[in-house]
Formats: sequence, C-alpha cells, structure tokens
Amino acid sequence: MAGMSLYLTLILAPLIAAIIAGFFGFILSKKIVHSLTILAILISTLAAYVVFYQVEVNQLYYDGPLYDWLSVLNQKFALGLLIDHLTATMLVIVTTISLMVHIYTVGYMRDEEGYARFFSYTALFTFMMIMLVIANNFIQLFFGWEGVGLVSYLLIGFYFKRSSANFASLKAFLINRLGDIGFILGIGLVLAYCGSLQYSVVFASLSDLTNLTLPGTNWSIITVICILLFIGAMGKSAQFPLHVWLPDSMEGPTPISALIHAATMVTAGIFMVARFSPLFNLSTTALTLIIICGGINCFFLGILGIIQTDIKRVIAYSTLSQLGYMTVALGCGAYSIGVFHLMTHAFFKALLFLAAGSVIIALHHEQDMRKMGGLAKYMPITYITMLIGALALTGIPPFAGFFSKHMILDAARTAYASGLPGAAFAIFVTYASMFITAVYTFRMIFMTFHGTERFRHGHAVGLPAMTPKESPLVVLIPLVLLAIPSVIIGWMGFNAFVTNTILSGSVVNAIWYVNNLQNSLLPPLRMLLEGFTTLPLYIGLLGILVAWIFHRRPQLSTKLIKALGPIYRILERNYFMDDLYINFFVPLGRSFGRFMWSIGDMLVIDGLVVNGAAKIVAWYSRLLKQVQTGYVNSYATFMVLGIILLLTFCTKLIFS
Repeated sequence: MAGMSLYLTLILAPLIAAIIAGFFGFILSKKIVHSLTILAILISTLAAYVVFYQVEVNQLYYDGPLYDWLSVLNQKFALGLLIDHLTATMLVIVTTISLMVHIYTVGYMRDEEGYARFFSYTALFTFMMIMLVIANNFIQLFFGWEGVGLVSYLLIGFYFKRSSANFASLKAFLINRLGDIGFILGIGLVLAYCGSLQYSVVFASLSDLTNLTLPGTNWSIITVICILLFIGAMGKSAQFPLHVWLPDSMEGPTPISALIHAATMVTAGIFMVARFSPLFNLSTTALTLIIICGGINCFFLGILGIIQTDIKRVIAYSTLSQLGYMTVALGCGAYSIGVFHLMTHAFFKALLFLAAGSVIIALHHEQDMRKMGGLAKYMPITYITMLIGALALTGIPPFAGFFSKHMILDAARTAYASGLPGAAFAIFVTYASMFITAVYTFRMIFMTFHGTERFRHGHAVGLPAMTPKESPLVVLIPLVLLAIPSVIIGWMGFNAFVTNTILSGSVVNAIWYVNNLQNSLLPPLRMLLEGFTTLPLYIGLLGILVAWIFHRRPQLSTKLIKALGPIYRILERNYFMDDLYINFFVPLGRSFGRFMWSIGDMLVIDGLVVNGAAKIVAWYSRLLKQVQTGYVNSYATFMVLGIILLLTFCTKLIFS
C-alpha cells in the first residue's frame, strides 16, 4: 500500500499543481504559483528517485491495474502501472529535466504575461509524460501520447498573439496527428491479433504471430504492426519525413524548447520502440526502415544546422540529428544504447537550450547569432556551461556524449557484420554526422561567445545600447546542475547500459548485438583512453577546426555559399519539405476533405442515413394512416381477415 501511495504521489503531484495554477492562478501571486508548481515537481522527482532505487537495488517489479476504465464485451480497458527498469530510468530523466526547467522558468518568464498559465501547462506536460512512461497497456500509452501532443500545442503557441506561433503550434499538432494515424492502426491490429492491449499479454503471444500474414497479402502481421507503430514514433520523435514541425516549435518560450527537445515529447517515440523491443526484434524489415529514417535525420537534417542564424534553431536541428542517432541505435537492435543516448542527450541538450535562453535574456530576447559575439567575458558561467554542453554534444571525451555516441557507432558496425540491411548506410551517416555536429555546434559557440561584439555595432542596427550581464542565480543554478551530469553521466551509466543490466527485463537487445557484447564491453577508463586514438575523435576535432576557420575568415562562408549555389538554396528551403506539405499535401487534404464532405457527409450521412430514415418513417406513416378510417365496418372487415389468416396459418402447422 505504501508503494501505491508513492506511485500515486509521483503521478498526481504535477496534475494537482497544474489544476491549481490553471484555474486559480489569476488570484494567486507569481511567487505562490511557481513555488507550488516547483514543489509538486520536486515531490515527483524525489518519488522517481525512490522508485529508481527500489527497482535497481531492491529489484522491485510491479505490473498491475489502478482501476477499470471501460468494459466492452469481454475486453477490459484499464489504467495501470508498469514499474520496471525502463520505467524507473525514464521517470528519473523526465522529472529531473522538468524540475530544472521549472526552476529556470522563474527567472526567464518573470516579466511575461500568462505566468501562471505557463506553469500550469508545463506541470500538465510533465503529468502526461509520466502517464505515458508508467503505462502498462496501449490505451494508457495512447492517452499520455495524445496528452503530450495536446499540451505541446498549447506551449508552442503560448505567444498566441503572434501569427507565427499559432502557425507553428497548429503545424506541430497536425503533423503529429499524421503519425498518430499509423500509431492507432497499429494498436488496433495488436488488439485484433493478440486479444488484449496489456503489454504482458501481447509479449506472451508474439510466438503465435510469427507465421501470420495480413489477410489478402503476404505481409507479415508483425512487420505491419511494427511499421505502423513506428509511424507514430516518426511523428512524435520528428523523424523524416514527419520532422518539419520541430524547428518551428522554437516559437515557444525557451524553457519549453528545453522540455520538449530534451527528455520528454521528442523522446517518447524512442521510448516506445525500446519498450516494444521484443516485437521489433522479430521484423528485419521494420528495423531496416528505422535505420534509414534515423540515418536521414542524423546526417541530412543535421546539415541544416550549419546554415541557421537563430541560436535556438541551431540547437533544434541538432535535436533532429541526435534523435537520428538514437533511432539508428534502435534499428541496429541496440535498444539499451538508444536509451543510453536518450539519457545523455537529455542532460546536455537541456543544458544547451537553457544556456541559449540565458544569452537571449542578456541580449533583450535577441536570438540572431549575427547580432552576438564576444559574450564570453560578460557571461562566464553561461559560456562555460554551454561549452560543456557543446563538447558533450560533439562527442569529445570525457564528456557524456562520447560514451553513448561511441556505442552507437559500435552498434552500427555490429549490425553491418551481421548482415542487417541498411547497416552500411548507418555506419556512413553516424561517422559523417560527427563532423557535421562539430561544425554547427562550435559555429554557434564561436559566433555567440567569441570575436567582435556585434551587439554594439555592425549588425546591431535597431538594438538598444547595452552591456550584457550574467543571468540571475535562478537561471544559472539549473545550468550548473545540468552541466555536472553532462560530464559524468556517461562514465556512470556506460557499463550498465552496454550490458543492459540497468534495463534488464524491460528491453531486449537483438541477438547479433548481444553476441558482440564481449567485444564492446570495456572499462570506462580504458574506453576513454582508446577514444583518444580512434577516428571519431579526430573527425570531431576536424569539425571544430573547420568551424574556427570559417569564424575567423567569414569571407570563406560567402565564397562557399556562392560556390554551392543551388545546393545552398535547397538547404535554405529545408529540402523543400515545407513547400511539399503546403503546396501538395495541404491542397490534397483539402480536396479529400471536400470529397468526404460531399459524398460521405451530405450524400451518405445526411442524404441516406438521416434524411433517408426520416423519409422511410414518413412513407410508412402515410401508409398506416390509410388504415385509420374511423368506420366500424372497416375495422370489422380487417378483424375478420386477420382471423382467417390466423386460422389458415394454424391449419398449415397442424397438418404439415
């Protein structure tokens, strides 16, 4: 019972805070609103660490219902809890990042309108993510999945007076719905073929599905289910071609950019695929699709970060690229390594976003890096912490990103040696992306913190005269606290994630990765020392050098842009993906909508079902009305005819 109280406290504390801040925030002071919300998230965070201790040390496992939500025929739909290694790990990541973001928000949003509304949204976002992570069945997973999408719509469009924010929020909402079509179809097939939506029942029945095909086709039912579920992950985790919403989500305030991009919404798809690893391991076709989508994100969308001038959009495109790394690991069957990079990425990406927000505060909410420069001496703590995040993102030892990225490269090589289709592509994009990541990351560092102070002159036309200063403590404390795990979390988690002991029983790595484990498992110190002699380090250092050269000689950038010509215009237009959606899919959807309205709504529903039923009733009523003449002799005639018919029927029954 004490355990259930702990779980309910973890789940409900953010929800209660969201309700109070949302409904009563207008009568409460800002101090009460943020104190109450931060306290609730702190309670959830402490509870998450207790759960993590119980699971990892005491080997706690719990899979049970909270209450039955709906019962249809023999099928029960319930809310339940699954407390295992993957759940405990994700709860720690989600609540820790959320707590840092909430503390940071006090400083960042203090002068903004809608202060209570923002805290209400962020607390509700945390609640929905917890519900998603802690679910033991597909229905609850889908509830949290849709809840996160809904609240992200509200947060991205927080500045609803801006048309760009409204467009970005609607874009995110609709693109995610495209992915959710596949997701809910996959859930429907799971119910149809497994007879249940409980994870435990589904996993137990996988052997019965291996030889089944989709009716009318020769497609394996497991492959179809996996692909449909992954389509849902493509929307939520911004995988190509459903990635276009994520860069525009920068229209929301910086704290929510950190919350969405670091450990919550965009990693929901990664978590989902890892959770269903026993299912995905049975479909090589689905794993190949996952590798290809992740590889495209990793390399081709990472390239777009190089040409960005908005500091937040650079980090947003790096998120797309890092999600690609995680997805490649999943496609290679190294699910625990995908979750490992999810964890390291959560800390250093939240750090980068919040550090970027600190810069934006200092420059009166200016986000254009061309109007920055020379900030290192004015903001030393912000600079050092952001540099730590940049080194971790680039994968430079001994920072956290080095360990998880190194193991993704190893997983790609292992998958290739095992003959997994698409693995050669995975090797190319992961190595090439090391260079791309270093270039755009340190281009951002150099443009922001080094060189000419462009906020004073040059590109600073229209900016007020200013002398930047370091952010307040309420902003800096989360930066320092996030910088610490960005350095050490790779060391701490390396062996546990590589051997999969930290996710044991929750995530099942592919057999080819497990068989290669003895070649991958090195002590962290030895791996670090070997890392100084391996190719990825020098690829990253080359990228940093290139970024420095182009920073010192800006005319080279101009010459390169002219030399690239059409290629640069393609990059500038995001490979024309936005144009494709706006100019093709939107008109196509509008035409399909009109067709469905005219045929489905007007003809079938209104014409046949509603009006047709009314016309049938009216015709039948007019027919019956003819019988009601009001004359006794007419009624007597009908009675005699009825008796004759009844006697005839009874006679036939007797003599037949």
